[in-house]
Amino acid sequence: MGSVATDANDILLMAVPLPRDDKWIAKIAASHPAIKEIRWVQREWKVPPDPLPENILDGVTLLCTGMPVGGEQAGLLKSVRYVQLISAGADKWIGNPLYKSPEVTFCTSNGTHPPQIAEWVIGTWLMMGHHFLKYSEQQKQVKWSRLPELQVQDSPGLRMGILGYGAIGRQCARLGQALGMEVYAYTRSEKSTPESRKDDSYCVPGTGDPDGLIPKKWFHGASKEAVNSFLSQDLDLLVLSLPLTEASKYILGPEQFEILSKKKTFVSNIARGQHIDTDALLEALQTGKIRGAALDVTDPEPLPDGHPLFTAPNVFITPHVSWKTPHYFERVQAIIEKNLDALRDGTPFINVMNKEHHY
Repeated sequence: MGSVATDANDILLMAVPLPRDDKWIAKIAASHPAIKEIRWVQREWKVPPDPLPENILDGVTLLCTGMPVGGEQAGLLKSVRYVQLISAGADKWIGNPLYKSPEVTFCTSNGTHPPQIAEWVIGTWLMMGHHFLKYSEQQKQVKWSRLPELQVQDSPGLRMGILGYGAIGRQCARLGQALGMEVYAYTRSEKSTPESRKDDSYCVPGTGDPDGLIPKKWFHGASKEAVNSFLSQDLDLLVLSLPLTEASKYILGPEQFEILSKKKTFVSNIARGQHIDTDALLEALQTGKIRGAALDVTDPEPLPDGHPLFTAPNVFITPHVSWKTPHYFERVQAIIEKNLDALRDGTPFINVMNKEHHY
């Protein structure tokens, strides 16, 4: 948790992929008179990111954006001391001058994604378990026929393992538990006390696992051995929902898929493509080591046309869209409002980045 002192000369720049919202700007101006100006530029989320118009950078102290601000322009934002990201992760910012500065507090939009992404995870799990795609193909052939060779798998009594028990993982756990699954959680740091298991990030009301009560077992550690121990717990469904760091890059490779082959675990990745060694995943799918996979992210990304992953058996791929919802920016705005209140009141921010571990 962190806080930043208030300043009567604050200038807030909203550089976000949405048109100017005058109603929201008026609301912020009324509740935060210390902010002398609110600027807005529609900046699309794309790689590489567009530079910002330089005429709006002067004097900016508070910045809300998604993609990084280029090194040269970051130098023009020398007065910035609080950056609010519209993403849950900051992997694209690592190495950026603003991010590296100890004087600049970074906060994420952690907590804006769990409802829609958890629905994607459970939706694809049910789709694969009940063979909806195969019956959809049959419908396109204008045929009505049961397929007795297809074995349906329902969820009660199965085990969901969540690699990265943050906001998204907690909502996946909530839905998995509702289906009757037992949940095992994995975190980098130890969560041995009730207090340590609580979630201090933004949470959409009625969702998640705020007190950390759902998991039947907790696992932790930063070593490969610790990860392998977690993966060997007879998991039926493995959800990857952890940030991408040097420590978590290619956390699933040949050795890990060999471990998962014992239970033929179904793998769901809604985090980052580079968490999984694609060649190892292909081999695991082609040889039946795992039951299947649902991937909203891939390595490489975008996945090139004709890539063999598209035609691998028992895999479902979407083009990094599980985060989409019409409520997304409403939730981002709610986080900004909470943090601007904290700025005004001198209280701790929410969703403060740990710049050592990058989450």
